[in-house]
Amino acid sequence: PIRQDEDSIFVSLAAFREHLLAQTLQSAFDQADDPSKLFIGAVVQNCFGLDGVQCKTGLQVIGKNAQGKDQVKMSDAPPDVNGIQVFCENPSYKQYCDEGHVRALYVHDTDALGPATARYYASKLWGGETYFMQMDSHLEFAPHWDTKYKQEVRAAKSYPKAVLSTYPPGFSEFGSYQGGNACPRLCTCQFSKNEIENGIIRINVHGQAHSSDEKPTQIAFIAAGFFFAHASFLRDVPFDPYVPWCFMGEEIALSIRAWTSGWSIYAPRESLIAHQYRPGRLGLPKFWESVGRDSGRPGLNTKLQKHVIRRIRHMVGYSDSSSELIQQEGDGIVLTDYEHYSLGQERSLQEYLKLTNIDVVKGQCGYMSWCVKGELE
Repeated sequence: PIRQDEDSIFVSLAAFREHLLAQTLQSAFDQADDPSKLFIGAVVQNCFGLDGVQCKTGLQVIGKNAQGKDQVKMSDAPPDVNGIQVFCENPSYKQYCDEGHVRALYVHDTDALGPATARYYASKLWGGETYFMQMDSHLEFAPHWDTKYKQEVRAAKSYPKAVLSTYPPGFSEFGSYQGGNACPRLCTCQFSKNEIENGIIRINVHGQAHSSDEKPTQIAFIAAGFFFAHASFLRDVPFDPYVPWCFMGEEIALSIRAWTSGWSIYAPRESLIAHQYRPGRLGLPKFWESVGRDSGRPGLNTKLQKHVIRRIRHMVGYSDSSSELIQQEGDGIVLTDYEHYSLGQERSLQEYLKLTNIDVVKGQCGYMSWCVKGELE
């Protein structure tokens, strides 16, 4: 679809039982230079408390046991607040909803299949806007964020095939964020040692981009919780609907698919959003808890993820996840429609692994001087 609104921004937003959704939307519209060109596509995964369903908290830390380990419990909770409804019923924002600026897909929390699947659904709410921005649902925005991100992505040498991405700085309370911080560069990774994560590559930060830098410079990875690009990204790197139950692996898959499709990744020179990072002890609900509760099998999501994540391991080139081994071991279903949601045709996987100094055979991520120091335009 082609919108008449040139220079418009579509914001893809996946929210799982999110109590800050309305405030996040308010901040986005309040701090935008031109909110008339801002459009939201939200996948709202809530416990609605319908048909006698009793909503629950997440696992709350209530103390320590005799061995000094955390004791946790799950308590009854009221139905989740519908952040879209709160936003749209507020007289200050009602006009945006009435004019079609907010599109929402509602999903019962027990039907949630993880962030990657929710982001796939959110991408389908795109209505032809010029730019595509993917973000988490607990963010605060700095003034002029929309204008500045558009200017920044257009300043990248490879634009329009340029992606801005970073891990945003943290915040605790809404109302004070002004932006302007140095921006973390996504320039390092590690092969996870956590058994639950099945040895997948996890990305991290090393180095910073600064507003004083002459122009944006390239980095190695895309963060799933924030990236900004021309919306033709959706045509070249369509979101994969076949990675349900996966919490890890989303970012390395997105990075490889984008880069091999000819998209280069850049660190913005200025932070314009802040993210509320949450310690687990707060007891906020997680999607994998809903999977376990709905099935009566608390560890089910972990078991399912172990199979599905082989789709990503296959794409990255893990020796135990060749197509032959996956088929022989009964996991062939995880390669469904793989050819449509895998590597691009512009650059090769081996070129990417060489650039990022990743050795899949040894399970090692090496130092990337070009990335940390911002040497590649």
